[in-house]
Amino acid sequence: MKKLHTLIGAILFWFAVVPTTASAQNGQVLESLKMNSKILGRDVKYTLYLPPDYATSQRRYPVLYLLHGYTGNDTDWVQFGEANHTADKAIAAGEIPPMIIVMPDGRNDWYANDYQGKNRYEDMFIKELIPFIDATYRTRTQKEFRAIAGLSMGGYGSLHLAAKNTELFAAVAAFSAAVFTDQEAIDAPKDRYDQTFAWIYGPGEGKERLTDHWRKYSVLDLMKTVPAEKLKSVRWYIDCGDDDFLYKGNDALHTTMRDMNIPHEYRIHDGAHTWTYWRTYLIEGLKFVGQSFRR
Repeated sequence: MKKLHTLIGAILFWFAVVPTTASAQNGQVLESLKMNSKILGRDVKYTLYLPPDYATSQRRYPVLYLLHGYTGNDTDWVQFGEANHTADKAIAAGEIPPMIIVMPDGRNDWYANDYQGKNRYEDMFIKELIPFIDATYRTRTQKEFRAIAGLSMGGYGSLHLAAKNTELFAAVAAFSAAVFTDQEAIDAPKDRYDQTFAWIYGPGEGKERLTDHWRKYSVLDLMKTVPAEKLKSVRWYIDCGDDDFLYKGNDALHTTMRDMNIPHEYRIHDGAHTWTYWRTYLIEGLKFVGQSFRR
């Protein structure tokens, strides 16, 4: 009996100190961390995914910035999108290389600078957040190991940030991106426009809304005005559901990029503007980004 107790104790000790295969393959999620921004004059929250071997290695990792949608926050992609589980499975299966995923809180700022220069989110992202992440975590800091992705407002943010800063990003994966044509901006109901966009692009009605600041952040305009060679240095992936209300802008983006001979991948799947859709097809975006990181 004493030998039996000893054996049981040894087994329990073994399971207590040796991680299971499943836990060894899980990355770490750190929610709502903070970075102090001098540009914004406030703390910016971000949620972080560290790949499974981050804690046990000394290697440096490529980085994906993954942006949430309108009314969301930095925890959305973990809480609703299950991005950490998708990444865990894909890394374990060898479908993507281990990577750090940074999910910043964009509030409802459209990842842009407002027209009055009072809320400079884009400047914070480029001049503070990226350098902060590179200085704080073991990242690979070259362009070829940095990508950006997002859904809806975050898809729009990923597109305009990459188009305006092609020297920083190797790849973009935009899901259900909130890309609007000029006509959609003109026709938007006044109450919706004033609540959602006026504080960024400037107030107005009809064609008055097509301000210089609107042009500065219009993804469709950027694809026509940014030098083609710069845009071609970034790999572009665009995904939108066939029942998504944002289909017009995404179709227009695809057509514009085709007309401008900018290589890209455009995917249309069955689905709408829902977390079910984004959970399902995030893996395709991760694979696309992962291809950019591999050598």
